[in-house]
Amino acid sequence: MGHKLSPKSLRTGTFLPWRSRWFSDRDYAKNAGEDSRIRRFLAARLFEAGLEDIEIERSGSKVRVVVIVAKPGLVIGRGGGGAEILKGELARISKVPVELDIVESKSPATSAALLADRVVNILERRGRQYRRVLNEIVEESMGRGAKGVKIEAAGRLGGSEIARREKISRGSIPLSTLRADIDFSSRFAATRYGKIGVKVWVFRGELAKE
Repeated sequence: MGHKLSPKSLRTGTFLPWRSRWFSDRDYAKNAGEDSRIRRFLAARLFEAGLEDIEIERSGSKVRVVVIVAKPGLVIGRGGGGAEILKGELARISKVPVELDIVESKSPATSAALLADRVVNILERRGRQYRRVLNEIVEESMGRGAKGVKIEAAGRLGGSEIARREKISRGSIPLSTLRADIDFSSRFAATRYGKIGVKVWVFRGELAKE
């Protein structure tokens, strides 16, 4: 079960809240496509701010977008100008005014998305000198409260001729325990040797049922 589905999808609706919260029979396809465009736009736009997650709520014609980032100041901008520009661009995607909430990440060191972004940055910049830094990332996350961390990278690591898979793991990752709070994220690192797939799992304790 652990490698067939995302750990988040197994827990959504029971232990984790839905990341898109709305219901529509008539406009389901339109809203789902719009949510996807919003997520892709924000993922590209807020990469430097350390984007952890995006939540979207709809009520009638109103759209509320919550972005959880490690560096909210980069999103808000001077005098709130950055947030207003972002709201205008989101409104052009959704065709209605958008309410934007910017939330600071509570624990960046135990966020799988932020750890995956760090791993991608290391693989793209450091080439062959990546193993020691990846081990440091894992140890730092464990020291900041994670009960288990696993990082997998697959591809032409270090520019090798033959693609391979490497794994770094500390602590426990109980993927089959649904009450376990396991954060998961996957990314691609674009290196000069080709793309390298990155997956990160972080076990943060046990969840309370919603």
